Amino acid sequence: MAGEHEHRDVSGGWLRAAVFGATDGLVTNSSLIAGVGGGGGAHHTIVLTGMAGLVAGAFSMATGEYISVTTQNEAIHAEVANEKAALAQDPVGEIAELADTYIARGVSPATAKAFATELAASPKDALHVHVQEELGVDAQKLPGAWTAAISSFLSFSLGALLPLLPYLLGLSSLPVALAVSAIALMAAGALAALLTGRSPIQSGLRQLLLGALAVGATYLIGHLLGAHV
Repeated sequence: MAGEHEHRDVSGGWLRAAVFGATDGLVTNSSLIAGVGGGGGAHHTIVLTGMAGLVAGAFSMATGEYISVTTQNEAIHAEVANEKAALAQDPVGEIAELADTYIARGVSPATAKAFATELAASPKDALHVHVQEELGVDAQKLPGAWTAAISSFLSFSLGALLPLLPYLLGLSSLPVALAVSAIALMAAGALAALLTGRSPIQSGLRQLLLGALAVGATYLIGHLLGAHV
């Protein structure tokens, strides 16, 4: 149909959790490996540190996502309940409130009041619109807590595994591990562009720069401490 167009998903569902989970895994384990490697850690020490970082980080990310999404959804549901009660107790006042919202956006008073009054005839639709206008969310399309948690767990694990792969394959080479991390960070940044609409190249370079800062800082600290411990 003419005039129709699609939007990217900005609701914060599984894709957001997956992209940022993978990025966190990459940056966290790349930094851990760089810090231990910079301090002169042996092959088995780096592998042990990397695996511990992968498991601990994955569970931490999943737990954080679950609690965050659950808390947000519970808060929204509580506000929806409050709005439902307000519509039942003071329908006239709520009609006037919704009409005022549209009037403030440039709709004529007569049209805004007529729309708000007609909408009130359907309690379900009225609640849906009032919640959208007053809370700025669609309560019918909230992200799933378990979906976000599982997505975050798996993506963090994958991201954290990549810089560790060379060591798991028997290569005791920090430069190789960091090169793998750099390529993966570029790819993760490009993937994040799907959410933001930015240039994949710009997003990838930005992600690489931020990751390099974290890796460089932990390498320097590991190198300095390793020389005195």
